[in-house]
Amino acid sequence: MHRILVIGSPGAGKSTLARRLAAALGLPLIHLDREYFGPGWTMPSKSEWRVRATELASRPAWVMDGNYASTFDIRVPRATAVVWLDVPRWACAARVLWRVLRHYGRNRPDLGPDCAERLDPSFMRWIWSYPQTMGMKTARLMSRLRPDQDAFIVRNAADLAALPAQLARTAKAA
Repeated sequence: MHRILVIGSPGAGKSTLARRLAAALGLPLIHLDREYFGPGWTMPSKSEWRVRATELASRPAWVMDGNYASTFDIRVPRATAVVWLDVPRWACAARVLWRVLRHYGRNRPDLGPDCAERLDPSFMRWIWSYPQTMGMKTARLMSRLRPDQDAFIVRNAADLAALPAQLARTAKAA
């Protein structure tokens, strides 16, 4: 079965891409933000989250979006393909600001219940520091995938446009 993990900075377009891939490939969709955040932005304990991530990753097929690097050791080995949206931080920050403007005070479908969209300065700082804090770690992760795992790095619109066809070909070959 096909299991596609979509990772990248907040605002890179993970949820949108995952939704499109799941629909195009006929795979179940898992938004990790929706699984992680409880009502009112509550968060599970580390051990609870690892149990939940294990349950989600053990499903036979999925498109899963979200970083949550603390569970890469659980999810990456189960993935048949990993898509890294390596998008410039200015684009990610702009997308998050646009998303906040569009959804402010309302829930998005990719988030947990009662998680109203808000502007969070610390979240914006995380986006801006993502290339330094997570970029090298993610590049190492991608370089260490097994030979039976497909790696896709999306940096621009041309890469993004080519991705569904590439994934469809790898799904048929599997």
